[in-house]
Amino acid sequence: MPNKKNDTLTFLGEQIDPGQSKEVNFDVANLHTASPVNVPVIIERSKKSGPTVLFTAGIHGDEVNGVEIVRQLIAKGINKPKCGTIICMPIINIFGFINLKREFPDGRDLNRVFPGSPNGSLASRVAHKLIKEVVPHADLIIDFHTGGSGRFNAPQLRYSKENKDLNTLAKVFGAPFVLYSKNLSKSFRTTCNKLNKPLLLFEGGKSFHIDDIVTNSGVNGSKRILKHLGMLKTVFKSSKPKKGCTFIDSSKWIRAKYSGMFKASVSIGSQVKKEDIIGNITDPYGKFNYFVRASNSGYIININELPIVYQGDALFHITTKLKR
Repeated sequence: MPNKKNDTLTFLGEQIDPGQSKEVNFDVANLHTASPVNVPVIIERSKKSGPTVLFTAGIHGDEVNGVEIVRQLIAKGINKPKCGTIICMPIINIFGFINLKREFPDGRDLNRVFPGSPNGSLASRVAHKLIKEVVPHADLIIDFHTGGSGRFNAPQLRYSKENKDLNTLAKVFGAPFVLYSKNLSKSFRTTCNKLNKPLLLFEGGKSFHIDDIVTNSGVNGSKRILKHLGMLKTVFKSSKPKKGCTFIDSSKWIRAKYSGMFKASVSIGSQVKKEDIIGNITDPYGKFNYFVRASNSGYIININELPIVYQGDALFHITTKLKR
């Protein structure tokens, strides 16, 4: 990470001097009622020069657990750096967060419209402003997400296998799993990668839900990264992860062969063997009971927690190949 000269930072039209704290507004459009929408961005600067770390969450409006992680970083004062600058954006898709919906009011998924356009849809305009006015200041970005549609993700980091320079930071972060995944077209992660801005994407938990284990994993990982960069104040403890990261080369979904009532019988993060019973699908009348078995040996990194499933629904995300 570069050790930047500590000059005045011009951010979203505001001037922030070394040693200063400021909340600025990332505003794009009003609500349909003409009410203004304030999207706070919290900036904390040390008097000592150092890197700039950007924490983001809420790209999807229903992913509340990511918002909670960044909220805790702010509420506990972890975002006050020993050196450098920390920028926190707890909610990017404020419109979706207000309505507890994944998408923007225009129906678009913000994470599929980057780098955006100043004259495009509402989602596209937000993406453009984020890329043009926020991202250029960052030396490292940590972006928090959760699973969707009732599917609970084990705490994990995601980035493409080609980004080998992120392996060291991932080990420092200390999430239980690191999943190598391809960069998706027009995603925030892909756009930052093209701009040579290193980004760790954290996944954990599920939509409309806050889980303490997931939250702690995100907060503790962030503290370890800040300590690694020399930015964490000594008042905060940074514990080592209980076990090392498991790096995942490939994975697959185990899907429902039948529709019915579903219940998993293994816990998230479990290591299973091929043909182990990991769940069952039943009918409401007690006439049918189908046992879901592991397709291969591996770790369960996502579980569908919805009680009702249909044929073809994703039930479990299981690792198929680990990094050696």
